[in-house]
Amino acid sequence: MVLLGAIVNGMAIIFGTLLGKLLERIPESMKNTVMNAIGLALMLLGVQMGLRSENFLIVILSLVIGAVAGEWINIEDKFKRAGDWLERRAGAGRQGSLSLGFVTASLVFVVGAMAILGSLDSGIKGNHEILYTKAIMDGFIAMILTSTLGIGVMFSAIPVVLYQGAIALLATQITRFVPDALLNDCIAEMTAAGGVMIIGIGLNLLGITKIKVANLLPGILVAVLLVILVHNFR
Repeated sequence: MVLLGAIVNGMAIIFGTLLGKLLERIPESMKNTVMNAIGLALMLLGVQMGLRSENFLIVILSLVIGAVAGEWINIEDKFKRAGDWLERRAGAGRQGSLSLGFVTASLVFVVGAMAILGSLDSGIKGNHEILYTKAIMDGFIAMILTSTLGIGVMFSAIPVVLYQGAIALLATQITRFVPDALLNDCIAEMTAAGGVMIIGIGLNLLGITKIKVANLLPGILVAVLLVILVHNFR
């Protein structure tokens, strides 16, 4: 089943969120320290991902063009509106808490190399091992995020399943049209662009910045288009 890995990943996030609800009563100072630890870890992960680029000019251009497109579409605001709608439907107590948890967790779980590589592996080879590993990691992260950001983290399972499922379904056909070398270059630059976004999420969690990371998401698609353009001119 092509979508099995994506579905298991979504279920792990839900399970982790439910466990995290049990930890909500821990002291506020401990929550802040845990949040800072997550922020620092995400920044390190982002740096590692960013260094995978073979052509950092592509990463810079993709982020710039992606930022323009993202601001024009206003993706961050749409994410927040979706979170606010979920908050009203769920009747969350603390204003904005569900929305913040949904947006932050969605970005953490969607923007990353494992989401892309795992989904491609599911579609091309029918191998869900990477997504199973990601599911375990996301479950633990969801548990920790929920203890600080609340139940909104659980709803991030929806975009995760949709995003990874769509890539997996597309990957079932992608090898017919895309050479291995081009596919590897696309993954490298997508991963690097995603790494910069992960650093932005880490900075936001640390309270250092308020970067609209969701508005940078089109940069991942732009990175693919730029790699294809460069590949064709070689």
